[in-house]
Amino acid sequence: MKKKIVSGGLLAIAVTTAFINVYASGADAVSNAEKMEKGKPGILETKTIAEEGFIYGLPIVMNYAVMYEYAVDRDSGQFKAPFNEIKNEPRVYTYKDTAVITPNSDTPYSFVWMDLRAESMVLSVPAVEKSRYYAVMLCDGNTYNYGYIGSRATGNEAGDYLVAGPDWKGETPPGIKKVFRSTTQFSVAGYRTQLFNPEDMPNVVKIQSGYKVQPLSQYLNQTAPPAAPPISFPKIDAEMVKTGFFDYLGFALQFAPAGPEEKEIRAKLARLGIGTGKEFDFKDFSPEQQAQVVLGMKDGEAKIEEYLQSGQKNINGWKVGSLFGDAAFYNGDWLKRAAAAKGGIYGNDATEAMYPITKTLANGEALDGSKHNYTLTFAADQFPPVNAFWSVTMYDGKTQLLIENPINRYLINSPMLPGMKKNADGSLTLYIQKNNPGAEKESNWLPAPNDLIYLVMRLYWPKATPPSILPAGEGTWKPAEIQLVKD
Repeated sequence: MKKKIVSGGLLAIAVTTAFINVYASGADAVSNAEKMEKGKPGILETKTIAEEGFIYGLPIVMNYAVMYEYAVDRDSGQFKAPFNEIKNEPRVYTYKDTAVITPNSDTPYSFVWMDLRAESMVLSVPAVEKSRYYAVMLCDGNTYNYGYIGSRATGNEAGDYLVAGPDWKGETPPGIKKVFRSTTQFSVAGYRTQLFNPEDMPNVVKIQSGYKVQPLSQYLNQTAPPAAPPISFPKIDAEMVKTGFFDYLGFALQFAPAGPEEKEIRAKLARLGIGTGKEFDFKDFSPEQQAQVVLGMKDGEAKIEEYLQSGQKNINGWKVGSLFGDAAFYNGDWLKRAAAAKGGIYGNDATEAMYPITKTLANGEALDGSKHNYTLTFAADQFPPVNAFWSVTMYDGKTQLLIENPINRYLINSPMLPGMKKNADGSLTLYIQKNNPGAEKESNWLPAPNDLIYLVMRLYWPKATPPSILPAGEGTWKPAEIQLVKD
């Protein structure tokens, strides 16, 4: 059986729940007058720092958990490839893929986790036909999307690109089209290559075979620099993170030099003994201090959840917003960054893809496939406005994972339109229900779970001119309301 990665909201819930169960017994013993030893924060300040630290650190710890499973632990059941080697997936994700919540099932993935300590890496891409969308998203240990290669960002021509760590100094080497700078010494490149239909898979595999990754010294035919020292990566899983959250945060921070916007939160964390490479001496805290750490983390989790519910615009029942970006995009807004990671870590910038999401009707009633059937109709002139393609993907409302269904259909996307039936006025109706709607409607059927429903609409490379979903939540195009089918 494959082991699950500690990702998305699952990690946050696991952390806070376990801490509460283990240490909440000391919560009633709080005394505002009690202080730790000289130089340490008082009880109320401890709670504040723990809350802010949890919000700040959640994406960093989540990312470390994924990196450990994908690139470090060969026995994890989810291992992809060692650092600086690419792993191509010659398939789309299905209900059997449980590692990361809300996985995309439109585009086969490729991944390379990069260790940038010794030297930079060169990512080479082949020429891709203009009709096919692809994107390489560069995301660092801070979960900042610090650059893109691909159809929108750099075009579909072949090219070589340099990915450098935070300590790199040098000129752009000859032959390199662009240099990207990671804010951390470990980083991931996530490749998405469009698949038109199942028969198209060999063409995707051919493109994936053209994705090359090599150290800069190899690219320049030079002697390699000395290797970076070996690292003893601490094992992480759902159980271990429950009581070791701030230990994992401290470990990850040693590979992430503080940016100007991080100095204040790093200084606060240091007051609790949380720093780069340090172990968090939780057991050395008084019961009162321990209780405040627990309560702070719990309150941090609640704030993240509240942001996900209210921090985006509600349009016809769909949550529409922009949660992903680079360091300048977040500008120290750690709550937005945490909400982005919990909602679906490794999401794209709004200019690359928009993700309207919903679990409810426009009136707030939960979508429930065990009780009702639903429809979603795009008017003839109101299909999602994109330069690439769009899709509507079905997930289980509780786990946010793809669902097993009798026709192995996890989504409906624009490449499927030629095989679908439009209404007389040119509109398109999707039938969202657990049971087959019949032969006449099956081409437009999006199978639902016999339970709560979670829908994600994806607009890849959204058009920037009206009609457009951009700016996020304020654009002229709005996702249509899901309709309840009356019995």
